Amino acid sequence: MLEIIPVLDLMNSIAVSGKSGNRETYSPLSSVFSPNSDPVIIANNLKINGSKQIYIADLDLIEKNGHNLDKIKMINTILPVMLDGGIRDINSFEFFLDFAYKLIIATETLSSIDELYKIFDKFPKERIVLSVDIKNNEIFSNNFDISLNEFKKELSSLNPNEIILLDISKVGTQSGFNKNLINNFIEFKDKLILGGGINKEEISYINKLGINKILLGSALHNGEINSFLKR
Repeated sequence: MLEIIPVLDLMNSIAVSGKSGNRETYSPLSSVFSPNSDPVIIANNLKINGSKQIYIADLDLIEKNGHNLDKIKMINTILPVMLDGGIRDINSFEFFLDFAYKLIIATETLSSIDELYKIFDKFPKERIVLSVDIKNNEIFSNNFDISLNEFKKELSSLNPNEIILLDISKVGTQSGFNKNLINNFIEFKDKLILGGGINKEEISYINKLGINKILLGSALHNGEINSFLKR
């Protein structure tokens, strides 16, 4: 059965929403799960509606502009948090272990492939989620340059338990997931968590592919797909 993992982006202690990763244009989130943008209220109502875990991106941490760790730690007592806090290296990974159930290592902020191997060598895979961030059909990273095919070889070597395939350019658009990306990574389908642009019409297609988990933000919070949570 397909698991829907709700997405929350946090900025200045509230949940926010935006499109295509353009963070300067993000605004307070309007969600069917809360009368306001308080992420704790949203998380509580997501749990009531059947969510088993939650994906949180701390945009302040990622942009090195403060943090929302107090809110995240509180939410982690409600639902297990899969946290993207802009991890760069093994030291930042170790620090964030106290705040969330699982930590996301995203190609956007990771400082090097060497640091990725250090983290996998030291920490259990159950605490690690590797996010392959894609922009314009290429690996998106602030710190290193690697092709999709080269990174796939690293994935085969590391053998992570979970791999987020996140098309940043599709985030918040509900325009459909990048199917070429799915085809490119289909060998990892048992590990994949798809994110970016997923809409209601794609649910059956993703199910048929044998992919077990998806990240949902806009289509969940605007009410289009929330009926799927209690399946």
